[in-house]
Amino acid sequence: MYLTVADVLADPAVQAGEPDVLVGGAALDAAVRWVHVSDSVGVARLLDGGELLLTTGAGWPFDDGELRAFASRLHRAGIAGIVFELGTARDAVPQPVVDVCATVGLALVALTREVKFVAVTEAVHHALIAAQTHALRERQHLHELFTALSLQGAPADVVVAETARALGAPVVLENLAREVIAAEGLGMPIAEVLDGRGGAEQVPVQARGVRWGTLLALPGPAHPAGRVTVLEQGATALAFGCIADGGDAEWSLLAQRAVIDDLLGARFARADDIDARLRAGGFALAERQCHGIVARGSASISELAYRARQAGFAVVAARVDDDDVALLSLPASAVLSDEMLLRIAGPDRAVFVGPVSDDVLGLLGSLRAARDLADSDRAEAGARVRRVDDRPLERLVATLRDDHRLHEHSERMLAPLIRHDQERRGDLLDVLAALVAHPGNRSAAAAASHLSRSVFYQRITLIGDLLGADLDDGETIAALHLALLARRRTAASA
Repeated sequence: MYLTVADVLADPAVQAGEPDVLVGGAALDAAVRWVHVSDSVGVARLLDGGELLLTTGAGWPFDDGELRAFASRLHRAGIAGIVFELGTARDAVPQPVVDVCATVGLALVALTREVKFVAVTEAVHHALIAAQTHALRERQHLHELFTALSLQGAPADVVVAETARALGAPVVLENLAREVIAAEGLGMPIAEVLDGRGGAEQVPVQARGVRWGTLLALPGPAHPAGRVTVLEQGATALAFGCIADGGDAEWSLLAQRAVIDDLLGARFARADDIDARLRAGGFALAERQCHGIVARGSASISELAYRARQAGFAVVAARVDDDDVALLSLPASAVLSDEMLLRIAGPDRAVFVGPVSDDVLGLLGSLRAARDLADSDRAEAGARVRRVDDRPLERLVATLRDDHRLHEHSERMLAPLIRHDQERRGDLLDVLAALVAHPGNRSAAAAASHLSRSVFYQRITLIGDLLGADLDDGETIAALHLALLARRRTAASA
């Protein structure tokens, strides 16, 4: 923590001298490490840099060339600025000194009234000591904060968020491939945060001689302990976490899960933010064919992602509930065959594939449609591929899932059955679902509902009576199927 020349000028001890800023602007932001009082022409050799020089100019030369050389020596010594008291030895600051200070951007201030330099020195030194004490307290607070996060096993996204809050500026964690593992924008759109990484301060995340990534902070306010110190504390906590998790593989899973969560709506904000996150991980949408898929059955999500990359696809994958959910990006000319999907998913797994897309909203729809199709599939486990494109009603409902008219249609058509099942703990909705899933084959529908044929037919008759509908009519069956699909989507999103 330091004071600036502007901070010193605002002090009452300096204001008593009615300061007149001769060279200011950005020069007033120079850091003041100490205050030095001297009228000597040889003072430059006694300075270490960062001092604010208080002088009356009594010992300064009068020759213009010597004055310019003297002012240049002060600048090279790294002083923060010059405060020149008028009236004691000279009535004005020598013009050659003013010219040099203006040229090199060295703060120059004239005091138009006499002040006690000892009072200025005492006030500034007290302020500097107070600032240093504050910085020490802040460093201790940071140490306690990040030590606690390390001991608690806080995940990388939590550490990144705490680092950003401590700095008051957006922070990004990247792995060595520059994939974004976690980002906290503090209200700034993530797309803007990622685009602004070029001008960010950064520190390596490493321990035991191994580097796993980089922690970056976008420009923001000064911190009492120093911005780099905050970043270093955050990087240390991240490095310990990476060691505890067994390496940066867990980071990649975290990053991909965050994108999946964002896309599915858990933290979804802007399509541009999702697109930026995907592109930062090497997942392109434009001029590609992209799909959302769901793989059901026991397997490792990391193995699925590995096999997809081996096949030449960009992939983002995460475990969601009991399924593996993935986004695939492949060349527009590639063919996503059933054999390829089963090879990527792993043995004895069912794969559900959403329609092709080439933008974020389309990819969101594809992933949701694949999940909806997986939710509707009640078949036993086993290797198979089902595509939303092969299920036109599924695709229609996925497209219209947020349209209130679709939900009104569902409630209107199914209301008598819903009331019956609620009042009598019945199973008419399940029986109807089996019927529409096996149109024209009521024996198969009865088997799917786990009822005897006679009981199944009794239920069908009751459904027809309650709805006042002909269940042998194709249009009626299609309308009921649509209503059931819409109801299931509503229940799944509730």
